Parts: sequence; structure tokens; C-alpha cells
Amino acid sequence: MTMRNLFDLAGRRAIITGGGGGIGSGLVAALYGAGAEVLIIGRSESAAEVASAMGSAERPVLARRVDLADREALAAGFAEAVDALSGLDILVNCHGTTYVEPSLEFKIDAWDQQIESNLTSVFLLCQLAARIMVAQGRGKIINIASMLSYSGGLRAPAYAAAKGGIVQLTKALANEWSGQGVNVNAIAPGYVRTKLNMHIWKDPVRSEQTLARIPAGRWGEAADLQGAVIFLASPASDYIHGITLPVDGGFLAR
Repeated sequence: MTMRNLFDLAGRRAIITGGGGGIGSGLVAALYGAGAEVLIIGRSESAAEVASAMGSAERPVLARRVDLADREALAAGFAEAVDALSGLDILVNCHGTTYVEPSLEFKIDAWDQQIESNLTSVFLLCQLAARIMVAQGRGKIINIASMLSYSGGLRAPAYAAAKGGIVQLTKALANEWSGQGVNVNAIAPGYVRTKLNMHIWKDPVRSEQTLARIPAGRWGEAADLQGAVIFLASPASDYIHGITLPVDGGFLAR
């Protein structure tokens, strides 16, 4: 296999959840640019908008609108997506929500919703994908973790708990499925300027504190994650299992 082929995704069928978001759309562009057939699952119209903007008549990017916090909708939407692609080789779980409130007042309904959206739905999607991948003897699952997988953050206890869980879930599933040809890994984005963390970068104090801890000297961009997702989705990572790869400008090193 040549070096170029190590990162070639031509003919691979990929589902990416949350592909209409700031980070997600960058990952869609990466997989599509590397040759994959891509279908975006999202809960808003942004998924269809991103698909339309990136795809072409000859090689479209597909989209399905699904509420992944609804377990029945998740299962049905996933089945429709696999059918539309005529199979599945790559799953990228990039969807997620956040809710910020002091822990003393944190609403239990918000806790339940965060755990469902950010952790339980990821497990269900991994499980559905692995049933296909184990049967065919190959597949790549990539979960999106967070800097809060490592630290507790501020006023986001449910999000931190869920993202900490993503790292452990990734290891647990890798332990079971790696011997059956399925790679399960994760990417932990650093501080990328998106709507999800607007409460940080719009806060002058927290924004300055965050930037001061990034050795690269800047906030991340969605494009900074593209190499990592191609690597973990490609044959180049066939012997890599259960890792969480930080793409953080050196944030965790400081």
C-alpha cells in the first residue's frame, strides 16, 4: 500500500452525526475530500444546508434530519441512513449539546437531557454501527470527546460527565470489538470557536484565560481537526484502538 492509499477513503461509506455544526461541517469536508460517500445526520436544517453546499450532482452529500435524543427516532434514522448509503464503513459521532448553570441550581431534567444527547445516544449509535461492522469484519468508529473529558470545566457538570464517559466508552468498546476488525477511537477537540462554547469565547475574562493556556497562541478552527478524522477513518490507523487523540494546540500540555 502506498502512502497516499493509507489515507484514501474512496468508496468508504460514512455517517457523521452533528455534521451541520461548526466542527461537524469541517469533518464532513474532510471525509468527503478524502473520497468517502458521506451522509449527515442532524436535528436541524443545517445538516441539509451543509450537504447541499458541499456535494455535487455527480457526487452528492446526503442528509437526514433526526432527533438523536429520541431513541426510536435514532434507530429509525440510522437504519434509513445505512440504507441510503447501501452499507456503512465509518461512523463519526459529532453531535452534542451543552447546558450551562451553577451546579447548585442545575436542573435534573437538563442533566437527563445532556446525558441522553451526549452519551447514551453515542452508545446506541456505536452499537448499531458495530452490528454491521462486526458482521463484515471491518469498520471505523470515531467519537468526539472534549477538553472536559479531562477537566471538570465550570457550570457544565452534565456535559463534563458525559464527555468523560465518552473516553471510557471508547476504551470499553475497543476492548470488545478491536479483535473483530472494528476500530473505536475518539478525538478531543481543544477550544474551537463554535456556537457550543460561545459562553466562553464571548466572556472576555474566560476567553483571555483560555487563550493564555494554549501554547499555539490561538483558538482552534474546524479545519485543525480534519487530519485527525481522516487518519482515524483510514487504513493508516488500522492498529490503533481505544485512544482519545487531543487536537488542542497544546492546551493539555500546559
